[in-house]
Amino acid sequence: MIKFYHELSPQSVIRFPEFYSANAYFKDPFNEVRGLAPIQRIFTHMFTQVGEPRFVVTESIVAENGAMLIWEFNFQLKLWGKRQTQIMRGVSHLRFDADGKVNFHRDYWDTGEELYMKLPAIGTLMRGLRRVMAA
Repeated sequence: MIKFYHELSPQSVIRFPEFYSANAYFKDPFNEVRGLAPIQRIFTHMFTQVGEPRFVVTESIVAENGAMLIWEFNFQLKLWGKRQTQIMRGVSHLRFDADGKVNFHRDYWDTGEELYMKLPAIGTLMRGLRRVMAA
């Protein structure tokens, strides 16, 4: 499964049924869906919104009924023509069904630090707020 994430591409999105159950649940800071088709739509949409997206799992804890994957998501923002490679760090909590397929996938990552602070206008406001709030 880690190899699947490392090699994820617009063409490989069709392979989700090999790894996810038909009624799998997926949640991240922007989406909450159930079912293979909606999950595949999220990942297909990702490829239209960012340039050169790539997941790198840096650590994993795998058990019989689940896993925690610590990852880096490398991408380029397509907004405003900005093409500098960005890195977001996060964790995926996976639970497996009796067939060993993912039936629960919850992504945890900090939208403020990992995304909003990298955007031109919002980022300036977020960085200013962070300075004010810091001890």
